[in-house]
Amino acid sequence: MDKKDEIISMQNDILQDMLKKQFKSLTDDLWGIKLPDTALPFDAPPAGEPKTEVSEGKPVSESVKEALPQKEAEEKAEPEETIEDLKAELNSYIGLDHIKSEVNSLINWIGIMNARKQEGLPVPDMSLHMVFSGNPGTGKTMIARLMARIYKCLGILSKGHLVEVDRSGLVAGYIGQTAIKTQEVISKALGGVLFIDEAYALSNKGENDYGQEAIDTLLKAMEDHREDFIVIVAGYTELMQRFISSNPGLESRFNRFMHFPDYTVEELVGIFDMRCGKSAYTLSEDARKILPKILEEKNKDPKSFGNGRGVRNLFEHAISNQADRLSQDMENLTKEKLMQITSEDLMNAASESDGSTLEKAALESTLKDLLANAEKWTPEGTSEENTGTDEHADGSSKDPQS
Repeated sequence: MDKKDEIISMQNDILQDMLKKQFKSLTDDLWGIKLPDTALPFDAPPAGEPKTEVSEGKPVSESVKEALPQKEAEEKAEPEETIEDLKAELNSYIGLDHIKSEVNSLINWIGIMNARKQEGLPVPDMSLHMVFSGNPGTGKTMIARLMARIYKCLGILSKGHLVEVDRSGLVAGYIGQTAIKTQEVISKALGGVLFIDEAYALSNKGENDYGQEAIDTLLKAMEDHREDFIVIVAGYTELMQRFISSNPGLESRFNRFMHFPDYTVEELVGIFDMRCGKSAYTLSEDARKILPKILEEKNKDPKSFGNGRGVRNLFEHAISNQADRLSQDMENLTKEKLMQITSEDLMNAASESDGSTLEKAALESTLKDLLANAEKWTPEGTSEENTGTDEHADGSSKDPQS
């Protein structure tokens, strides 16, 4: 080593010593962490070692982690969900009896297959990708989120998160860009579930359409990452059947179908009650009587009304109308008035929530008939004692809007 190199080496030693002291002082002041003198990102690594290692051969990140108080680490740790917790949540959902049965059957099957693996027995190769079919607002996205967590709990997925996209999130406008765009989404979903809503739109073949490129990229990823990647596609029943049958690769990978039926009037009333309960609202006696009739009329076209999503819109318009009504008499507000939704609030909401032609005059006439007969109108299969709210033992319930 010549004189010049010696000088440079001495300068480096001095600079490192200064930076070491500054860094240690900074961590003491900001985090209250007493780092060892060697835990410095500026220390020169031994020859041949990566530069991310400190002089003792340990990454700075590990030194910091070791210095963190154990109590702080414990506070950040989230409790692991159990399969019983998830099954209880599933059973708390309103309606969806067939879906609950299907999911429970799948949980049982995976549990037995895991037990066979532990005993060294062969396990049949079965795809866990799914097709969800049904009208909007029947709970498809809600169940997809739950399935991601169930798969994680059962050891199928490493993360258990859900990434939701539609055609616009996968398909680009130029040749070659769609594969890149789709792959970026897939990368985000690895370890979890990729949920593709209205997936049938990918196969709408036309001039300058790159949906097939997205499908091809997706099929390859499903094969390459089959141990830690689940895809759930969703949409209208007929269109999804056509979509799956349009491509042999899709048919071979998607062989588990779940159909989400439209909600009954009783279940829609239950969803509305659940929203009221969560937001601390109550229904007046008149409003309670007219609500099933409103939902029956609106749900004659489930695709337009949107099932659970339509109930959400009706509820939001009702409380908006309540606020307009109460604002006219601010001096006489009470807690009871702030909580109560009246038949007037509901009937106004019914006329405006989805642009339908449901006339307020017709509803008022129906309500008068109900009150005159002193009976609560209920759809077939309901009773005055049953409000339609499907609650779990702990009082929880779920509102499907997808």
